[in-house]
Amino acid sequence: MAADTAVELRIERRPKLSEGVVSAIRAQVLSGGYAPGEKLPTESRMGELFGVSRTVVREAIATLAADGLVEARQGAGVFVKNHPTIAFGAISLDVGNKISHALNVIEVRMGLEIESAGLAALRRNAAQEAQIHEAFFEFDRLLERGEATGKSDFAFHREIAAATNNSYYVEVLDALGMRAIPCDIASPWGTDSTLSRDYQEGLQREHLAILKAISAGEPEAARAAMRAHLTASQERYRTLLSGQQARWLSGTRKHNS
Repeated sequence: MAADTAVELRIERRPKLSEGVVSAIRAQVLSGGYAPGEKLPTESRMGELFGVSRTVVREAIATLAADGLVEARQGAGVFVKNHPTIAFGAISLDVGNKISHALNVIEVRMGLEIESAGLAALRRNAAQEAQIHEAFFEFDRLLERGEATGKSDFAFHREIAAATNNSYYVEVLDALGMRAIPCDIASPWGTDSTLSRDYQEGLQREHLAILKAISAGEPEAARAAMRAHLTASQERYRTLLSGQQARWLSGTRKHNS
């Protein structure tokens, strides 16, 4: 029975084909297999190498680009960025889809983003404040159209980090990448509940509290709002983990009866 309890609890979601491509290319980039500035193989060639369609390859490239490892140049191809965030890149090298990893990422984000919100309230200039607003309203626009909001969610947090005027906040957040955003379809922790409209409307209410505090130049209120936002995400994942555990224990009892 002790061995049984060691079984890892995972979200019941089949890994997407693109995730395997993402992991393989990311590993090669971070290990130096692809040098900075080097052009990646064509979509067709990568499709052959990984045994997937060009659509899957495009999805993988979009994820890698969001993580800051590659960039697509129109008419030229996809290239490894000259300065990928190698120092922190291993954070997202093999996140898999375990809820424990989601909780670990949120814990790191709490240590990073609570203070970045406070600093943004103190240090942001007019242009930076406008960019935070733009990311907020882009999330709202996409939500109303029923489109994926992950990129605008990440942009909102990234613009806050940029408004600290300390580039290291941005670098660490870039290393975590958009896959740290659970409402993004590319996230390994996205579920039906985190992709629902109700869930995302709740995120927007939390985002609005952060935005108002930063705009008002109130650092403690900004920190408190960001803490509440990330704590709520943390609690949602803990609830999800408890549900997974309860279902696993129920299945074990049935198997042993």
